Amino acid sequence: MDFLTPQTSGFPGATLSPAQAKETALDRLRSLIEIGDIQAAGRLPPERVLAEQIGVSRRAVRHALDMLEAEGRITRQQGRGTLICDARAGTLDLSTQLAKLTNPVDTLEARMAIEPALARLAALRGTQADFDKLFEAADASRVAKDPISYEKADAAFHRRIATAARNPLLVTIFEAVLHVASDRSWRHGRETAHCINNQARYALAHRKIAAAICERNPKLAEETMRAHLGTVQQQLIEHAFPRPDVS
Repeated sequence: MDFLTPQTSGFPGATLSPAQAKETALDRLRSLIEIGDIQAAGRLPPERVLAEQIGVSRRAVRHALDMLEAEGRITRQQGRGTLICDARAGTLDLSTQLAKLTNPVDTLEARMAIEPALARLAALRGTQADFDKLFEAADASRVAKDPISYEKADAAFHRRIATAARNPLLVTIFEAVLHVASDRSWRHGRETAHCINNQARYALAHRKIAAAICERNPKLAEETMRAHLGTVQQQLIEHAFPRPDVS
């Protein structure tokens, strides 16, 4: 079965720069994931087949798959291939409604109930590939240039941990909570909590969480995640309920 039509794969790899090849692969794979037949099958073809049909190198395909995995669109499991995740799509309506009924502080409480457990499972179940990507995501949060870029990097880091936990139900719950946390009406509060003064501290916490997971230390991974989210929660509380100026 040809998963990509000639119209969508007619870009000879030799005519594309490495950056263009990566962008082309990502665009084609995004389109491919939306195809009903692929969604029903629940998985993508192997990297070699995708590279041939898109007309790019396997390195470009692998980069695109890394991006899609960080977004929660796919998951790669040894022996099962590249699986399409519908967790995000299935929770958007519910989480949009939940965003109207809650607030950032409540959402952080939910994250503190879920994500330490995900960090613990990631330490027990993560692969070396998961660990490598986790450190890359931690570094991305360190070098982000503005609040919006940091938010994206931060979400990608926490999503990497959820993916490495290998628990589809918890991943679905995590995606719902993360979508609630991304509500646009809360942006000012999030940017205050993620201001440049806090970014370095949060990025260092990400690095410590990643190190604990990669050392396969589930107890430390759980504790460092809880401490990190507790710090973010305190920043949000101080923003939402500022102390009166007594001077």
